[in-house]
Amino acid sequence: MALAAGDIVRFGWGALRGYPVRTILMLIAMAIGVAAVVVLTSLGEGARRYISGEFAALGANLVIVIPGRTETAGISPTTLMGETPRPLTLPDAQALKRSYQVRRIAPLNVGSAKVGWRGRSREVVILGSSSELLDLRHWRMAEGRFLPSGDPERTAPVAVIGKKIRDELFGTQRPIGEWLRIGDRRFRVIGVLATAGRSMGFDVDEVVVVPVASAQQLFNTESLLRIVVEASSRAAIKPVKKFIIDTLQERHQGKKDVTVITQDAVLATFDRILGTLTYAVGGIAAISLAVAGILIMNVMLVAVSQRTTEIGLLKALGATPHQIVVLMLAEALLLTMLGAGIGLLLGELGSLLIRYLFPVLPAYAPCWAVLMALLVALLAGLLFSLLPARKAAKLDPVLALSRR
Repeated sequence: MALAAGDIVRFGWGALRGYPVRTILMLIAMAIGVAAVVVLTSLGEGARRYISGEFAALGANLVIVIPGRTETAGISPTTLMGETPRPLTLPDAQALKRSYQVRRIAPLNVGSAKVGWRGRSREVVILGSSSELLDLRHWRMAEGRFLPSGDPERTAPVAVIGKKIRDELFGTQRPIGEWLRIGDRRFRVIGVLATAGRSMGFDVDEVVVVPVASAQQLFNTESLLRIVVEASSRAAIKPVKKFIIDTLQERHQGKKDVTVITQDAVLATFDRILGTLTYAVGGIAAISLAVAGILIMNVMLVAVSQRTTEIGLLKALGATPHQIVVLMLAEALLLTMLGAGIGLLLGELGSLLIRYLFPVLPAYAPCWAVLMALLVALLAGLLFSLLPARKAAKLDPVLALSRR
């Protein structure tokens, strides 16, 4: 006799309902495996997307110049010889504007100083830069204006503050035009930055930006921490990098004593690391699906011994060994599909909870991880149920009916 698909499904569903405790245990095992894959891969993918977004927020086509040459191993040759790397200077930064493929540059100098106004004071990160930093970093102004344009080597007693600095020092008082004491100097507040979150290791809401020449005077230094260069296009990044290296080598008596990092190179490195991490945690989570498959096999083997009379009756009524295998596999497949569906729902709820608790982390499971979890779950359910199904097919109907 031939078995219709509807009969097979009804038989499998009836078998699952007939043993609720066994069914629930196997559903939980399979659901946990699928949910683990979805949640863990969403964490890895979320971390990758977050870092990519952070780099995108810095601006496009960026090239960062750092004093001192760093080799592949991360060690500077000058450090090994006990030498101090030659510092970057404002004239060095100005020289990098000579290429038509350079859109804008921003010299950076960072330090910490006590900032005060009418008896209120706190320690603040002071960022020295130029007027081009605003567009280069895609920041916005909440009120007032940014640093004035002009020769970056000229000092000016002006400052732009973050929103948190404004709230803590000035309260409800409008800060524009007020004199702010930074260290032993006074600066007039000309603008307030809009909230931009964390950027390059510091909170924009808690920073004070002053002209780079003023920052050098404030911290008694002529060197720069970094020079950030924006290329005119993505295709110009490599020519700009070569131009920077050649120009600074010429200015530094023929020595290649700077490290030039492109935004794409850093982002590609993070992509490789976090991509590998996502694959790794997905593979670890997939092991739980194999464990769930082994549980299905063990429980199905026990089920065969409990259902020998039922199997014997089917064979006595004319069911062939092949049909018995099909019925047992259909039962396992139905169970696996239900468990995988529940696990997928739980995994998506887990990812939603992560996004709720950590809004900055775009924790969405990649499509390949969801498909892999479902596929591995189905394969585990089928493969590990083959042995119980074949054992049931080999039962002798007379012995099975007599429960022997």
